[in-house]
Order: sequence, then structure tokens, then C-alpha cells
Amino acid sequence: MENRKIAQFFAEIADILDIQGENPFRIRSYRNAARQIEDLTDNLAALAAAGGDLTRLSGIGTSIADKIKEIAATGHLQFLDELKKKLPPGLPELLRIEGLGPKKVKLFYDRLAIDTLDQLEAAARAHKLRDLPGMGEKSEEKLLHAIENFRPGAGRYRLDVGFTYAESIAGYLKEVPGLQALVPAGSLRRRRETIGDLDILAICREGAPLMDAFVKYDDAEEVIAHGTTKSSLRLTGGLQVDVRVLEEKSFGAALLYFTGSQDHNIALRKLAQAKGLKVSEYGVFSSSGEETMLAGKTEEECYRVLGLAWIPPELRENRGEIEAAARGKLPDLVDLKDIRGDLQMHTTATDGKNSIAEMAAAAKKLGYEYIALTDHSQAVKVAGGLNEKELARHLKEIDRVREAVDGIAILRGVEVDILADGSLDLKDEILRECDVVVASVHYRFNLPEKEMTKRIVTALKNKYVNILGHPTGRLLLEREPYQVKIEEVIRAAVSEGVTLEINAHPSRLDLNDVHARMAHEMGAQLAINTDAHADSQLALMKYGVFTARRAWLEKKDLINTRPLQELRRMLAARR
Repeated sequence: MENRKIAQFFAEIADILDIQGENPFRIRSYRNAARQIEDLTDNLAALAAAGGDLTRLSGIGTSIADKIKEIAATGHLQFLDELKKKLPPGLPELLRIEGLGPKKVKLFYDRLAIDTLDQLEAAARAHKLRDLPGMGEKSEEKLLHAIENFRPGAGRYRLDVGFTYAESIAGYLKEVPGLQALVPAGSLRRRRETIGDLDILAICREGAPLMDAFVKYDDAEEVIAHGTTKSSLRLTGGLQVDVRVLEEKSFGAALLYFTGSQDHNIALRKLAQAKGLKVSEYGVFSSSGEETMLAGKTEEECYRVLGLAWIPPELRENRGEIEAAARGKLPDLVDLKDIRGDLQMHTTATDGKNSIAEMAAAAKKLGYEYIALTDHSQAVKVAGGLNEKELARHLKEIDRVREAVDGIAILRGVEVDILADGSLDLKDEILRECDVVVASVHYRFNLPEKEMTKRIVTALKNKYVNILGHPTGRLLLEREPYQVKIEEVIRAAVSEGVTLEINAHPSRLDLNDVHARMAHEMGAQLAINTDAHADSQLALMKYGVFTARRAWLEKKDLINTRPLQELRRMLAARR
């Protein structure tokens, strides 16, 4: 059983307790447990089955550990089953609608018996919500807009979800006798921020029981198809997974075809036709006279026959990559190994789960040269944000720890809130003491575009700001970006010498690939940061690197690929 599936139990408990109006601290403990479990690298089910001590893991106490053991052993949790009996099953889903909290969900259910998304949308369109307490015409309109934004995301999954399932299924199938190759394809291989399904391609020796093994995968909820060359499952979380067995001579062509994108494949077919060739999932063929197979075993040979260099999967979106490959001008994309440090993370000083020393030790284990500790400022009360005096004490504690830690530089920093008028949440006197200041928007997301843009641009003019954190404020499949003229923000960042962040947490990936490429082309500096709130989350850096690669970024385009002394000069340049 995957960690994400275990995390879903605790997230669902938190949702139900939230609707029931339970103690906020109790709700938060389950919510935090869900997030922590989802980000763990250890497989909890395997650890529980082996009798391991789950409480040694950050954020997992005795009560949560006991529940994990029950889930791992039985696939169920009696406590959650009892909670579900007290609530209509559709209510927790309504909490996924932006701006809709537990009190409103309960209100709609109590007054109008609304317990599904369809019922909620119908009631809003019939103007039945506006007269309820705390509602109004504008609230009803905003809710309809939020539902419209939510529906396209329904049935899609974050990249990390697809990644986790792909690794689990691959690990399971690699034990099948006769398996020779196994590669996930589709949007997962292109590292898109969300995926709709999962395609896995395989080569097997004749008679290998791959398909029989696949349909017995323990997280399968439904066997959609079970054939000799293709089988499909629907997993318990709803994700559809297709496995295809291919001939070795056509594997590269099939991998190219099923990786996509559709636009990339169409462009390749047009290029092939212009050269008198034919491209399909079976290979590249001459189309004049009798068909002759010219390539198919590897992607490299398929591209070569078309007169192209091999194109990294992340670039295959028909955004100029084919023309660049024809000219030999593809970028040398940044790699995870190029990252020298992480410039946004949080500790127990605010809402992080690990101490300064623990975060430093985890980063050192990753081979980093430096990190910046950027706990929250006072406006983020839910995170226990720091005021000037508290931050001053925290900076001294960072000094104390870094004197005791060898092999990694610990930069003093803060994530300071950008207030509604564009001023910062802390005074310049304390910001001056920080090596790294990340400025971010954490509230008042509903400002009009002009006001939000002015708010952020004003903040960037403060000479102590080094990095603009998660610049559009989105949460994938949960919250839309706030309204902002991103080009104007990028221009201001370039003018002021402020670095723009690619936030690597898979719920954010903000800037996204399109905006990050735009920022680079406009001359902006960029950094990939994890925004880690636990030492295990430092490993999320790879998702930010995926986004940077999709944005055509090279090692030289990111400030946290630079050596420490060069980075220090860049950070100090504005002051």
C-alpha cells in the first residue's frame, strides 16, 4: 500500500471532523499527519509489516502509528468507518471547492440537503444560496466560478501522485519472470504538473505472465481490460493505468508515440511526410514504393532518421523543440545533480517539523553546499510567524547552530509576507540582518488584478527582498492563481534584480513551466526551492527541476546552481 493511500485516510478523517465542527487542534493533527505521510520517503506499510517503530518518523505519534498499522494490515480503519456513518459521503468532496469551508458545507446540507457537487451547482444556478446566512449574490457568483474551475481538474492527479504509483507498479512488475524492459510514458514522462492516466510500456519474452501479474496489483479497484498485449486497471484512488507489451523492434517508436504530446507527434508526422516518410507507433517507414522499416527500436534512431537530435521528453509540447533539434540548438537542460542548495525551508521556529540542525543534516546528506532557513513572518499566525524580536532570536540560534555544523553553509533568512498595500510584514532593520529574504503573498488572494500586481511590484522595490516566493499563489487542483499581470511582475523583478522562485512542492510548481520560460526569456533570475516544512520534503526538489526542464532552463539560468561565494555576491548585490 502506498503512502499516499494511507495519507488519504487521515485527510478524510480531518475533512469529516471539520464538517462536524470538532476541536480545531484535533483536526489539524490529522491534517498534518496526512501531509507528513504523503511526503515520507519510507514506505509505511512495509515498515509497519516489518514491526518497525513508526513513531521515530517526524510527525507520527502513538495514536497515528496505531491507525497506520491497522490500515496496513487490513486496508481499512474502523475509526474512519464509524465517522462515515455520521455523514453523507459527498460532503467531504465539497471542501475541495475553493473558498468553501466546513461551516458553509454544513449550512448547505442542513438548510438545503445539499450533499453532492451537482446539487450545489444546481442550487447556485437557481439562486437558492444567496439568501442563506453569510451568503449573497456575489458569494453565489464566486462559488459558481470556483465550481467551474474545479470541474476541469476533476479526474486529474498531481505529478507526484503519478510518480509514486508508477514507481510502485514498476517495482512490483519488475519481479515478473521474462520482463525485459518497463518504461512509464505519457504525460508522466513529459513531467506535466498533472496527469489524467498512466501509460506503461513493456518488452517481455514470449509467455511471460506480465498481464496476469498486473491485474493482481494490490491497489486495483477494477480490472477494465485483461489481454495479452494490453491490460487496464482503475486504482482505488481513481487513476487508470494501462500496460502495453510491445515488440523490441518497435519499442522506441511506441515510446515516442505514447510519450506524446499529441501536438509534438502531429508535428513529427508532418515533418516525416515532407521527407517522404511515415511515422507511427510501430516505427519510421519509407512511404515510397514498398514500405521499408527504417527505425523503431530506439527513440534516438527514430529522431535521427527524421534529421533531428533526440528531444528530451519534457520539451515535447511543440513549442519550438523540433526546430531547435533540427538546428542542433536544444538546451542543455538543468539536472537535479546541478542543484547546490535550497533557498526556502521552514523549521520548528514556525510551522516546520524539524530543527535547524536536522534540516541542515538532511540537506548535507543530499550533497548540498548551502541552505537558507526562511521561517514565516508574523502575519502568518496559523504558522506561528515571527515578529521582529522573535526573528532576531531565531537568527542568533541559526548562528549558534551553523558554528557547530560542518560541511554545509546555513544562510539566515525569512519568508516575509507581502501585505495588501505592498509593504512588508517586518521592518527593514531586521530584514537587513538576513542573508536571504523571500517575499510571498499568503492572504487576500481576491484582490483585483491591478491591485494585486501593484501590491507585488511595490514589494519587489524593497532592496532587502531577494526572492519572490510562489509568485502566483496557486495550489494545483485546489486553488486557482490569484489575478496578477505576470509579465508586469517579471519586468519589475528584472528591473529590481529580484529572483523569481519555482516552488518545487508538487502542490504548487509555481512559477509554472510557461511562466518560468517567459521569465527567463525576459532576463529574470530564477531559483528552485522546495519550501520544505520537514526534512523529508527536501527530496521534493526533483519536481521543481522537472518544471525548470519543461521551461527549457539550463544550469546557468538558476542562482542555486552557483557556488556559495558567487551566490552570496548575487544576494548582496542590491543592498
